Amino acid sequence: MHPFRWVPADGGRHATADIRLAGAYAVGESITALCRRSVTVARGTELAWLWPTCAECNREAHVLVEAGVSQ
Repeated sequence: MHPFRWVPADGGRHATADIRLAGAYAVGESITALCRRSVTVARGTELAWLWPTCAECNREAHVLVEAGVSQ
């Protein structure tokens, strides 16, 4: 399993390594994305996963995967 999760936030798909205590991140919760921006979690609908992917989060996620970092 990867050490990050994709989350719909601020009109796009961002990845975060923030730790979840239980279940999904709460709508309206502020998280730190892999792009180092603080973003607000949006409602996780099926359409939200079609939002544009943050290019910076995507690059950082690939770096983690290629480095073999896991949870």
